[in-house]
Amino acid sequence: MTNALTDTITAAVEDVAAIADPVERYQKARERRTELQSGDRSLRIIQQRVAQELKDGRTWAEVGALLDVSGSRAEQIAKGR
Repeated sequence: MTNALTDTITAAVEDVAAIADPVERYQKARERRTELQSGDRSLRIIQQRVAQELKDGRTWAEVGALLDVSGSRAEQIAKGR
């Protein structure tokens, strides 16, 4: 099974790389990076909220074990770092 997100990103990169005009290629690359950064921020917020939700009644070490990270990393994620 292929990863749809990876395939989409790969196709977008290929499309941008194929633009002949260097200025247009630069501008399109900047637009795509902004879109990706926005998505990344949204996903980080989801992770932050999950870590906060899991903390209820658990230690950070327990939350970390659930998320497959250290307890201190789980706490950092919950704080948005």
